[in-house]
Amino acid sequence: MVEFKLVIGNPKDGKCYQVAISGENAETLLGKKIGDNIKGESFDMTGYEFVITGGADYCGFPMRRDIEGAIRKKVFMVRGIGTRNTENGVRIRKTVCGNTIHDNISQVSLKVVKQGKKPLGEPEAPVEETPAEKPAEKPKKEKKVKEAPKEEAPKEEAPKEEAPKEEAPKEEAPKEEAPKEEKVEDKKE
Repeated sequence: MVEFKLVIGNPKDGKCYQVAISGENAETLLGKKIGDNIKGESFDMTGYEFVITGGADYCGFPMRRDIEGAIRKKVFMVRGIGTRNTENGVRIRKTVCGNTIHDNISQVSLKVVKQGKKPLGEPEAPVEETPAEKPAEKPKKEKKVKEAPKEEAPKEEAPKEEAPKEEAPKEEAPKEEAPKEEKVEDKKE
């Protein structure tokens, strides 16, 4: 399915509006060239008439009026679409798209030639739901904002005197005595 972003410039108020189209509405633009006029009825803007002024493909390469077809080419340029101002006589090789709108174009730039009744950029009227279709609204709870505790300067405290600790008497384990060796006395004869 083809999908385009239309950037519509309105010289009357000096603003640009962006509209996304897809499906049958987008297919009406396929094969059109830069400079062609388009009626607004083809994408639900009755009364308007536009002229295609340019665009860009899905990689961001700009469309140029002087490159024929739905192609991408590398060309030497001095100035114009796709270049910045350079010194005199300096040519730059840049990649650009042809002047025909095809499937890989993602953005199409248009200019208003004839104004319609409905102003551009006005949102469509919302569709009202019947009461049976409306879900019951839950009461909204207010969120409480927690405040961070305030940091206070540390207070200087007087050193505390420590009371001498009483030591509990330690129970000593009974000592085992080694067996005594009997001394044999030498008897003198």
